[in-house]
Amino acid sequence: MRLNKYIAHNSRYSRREADRLIEEGLVTVNRIPTKDFSYDVTPEDKVAVKGQLIQPRKRGEVTMVVYHKPRGVLVTKKDDRGRATIYHKLPGKFRHFIPVGRLDYASEGLLLLTDNPEVAERLMRSDLPRTYNLKIDQPLSPEMIEAMERGMILEDASEGGHEKSTITRMEFAPFVGYAVRGQSGKNTKLRVTITEGKNRELRRFFAHFGAKVLDLKRVAYGWVELNNLPVDKTRYFTRKEYETLHEYLKEARKNDKDRT
Repeated sequence: MRLNKYIAHNSRYSRREADRLIEEGLVTVNRIPTKDFSYDVTPEDKVAVKGQLIQPRKRGEVTMVVYHKPRGVLVTKKDDRGRATIYHKLPGKFRHFIPVGRLDYASEGLLLLTDNPEVAERLMRSDLPRTYNLKIDQPLSPEMIEAMERGMILEDASEGGHEKSTITRMEFAPFVGYAVRGQSGKNTKLRVTITEGKNRELRRFFAHFGAKVLDLKRVAYGWVELNNLPVDKTRYFTRKEYETLHEYLKEARKNDKDRT
């Protein structure tokens, strides 16, 4: 495992922070300072950061947290515009946890966090269902319904995206499900379930039909539900949620072996 990945996998440092520590000469391998980013760490190596020996994480060791992210908060470590991030809001003991995917600045709802980079990556790249409650400023049209049921490809999906986003082309898979939750004037409340977590995917999807997403709240991710968790509060996984997670990881690793 490459040195920076080894540090990120077994400590509270992110991959980017590990790169900086290596560059600054604060990392030693077998008590020898190294700035070799490509160094391949072996089980016999002793890696230390700032003199603190890193203990390899035991396989399967993971802590999972459910956070009800508020609106107006970024899912990132730092913001060059000085806006609030989840790490300004979270208790200090979770400052090194990794978010599983993102919710944009204007969205709220369920955000999973973990101290295990492998688990974070597997869950982010999974096709686990993500369920959202949202409100759009138009009635649901036949064209929207067809696209939700059949999927669509847009060569220009910039509408609804962030103004600085470089993403244009986007492929939308068929929705797992959708239901109208209410109608008020022209506004429509929906619950939708998708299996991807692309950049502002739902905002881009409905913007293609000239509809603006007024509210967006994630209420479930896989087998984990937000339920009545208050805004800006956290909770640990329940025993049942951990059991399901370990079953999921076991199956995912088995599939990896079968493919190789």
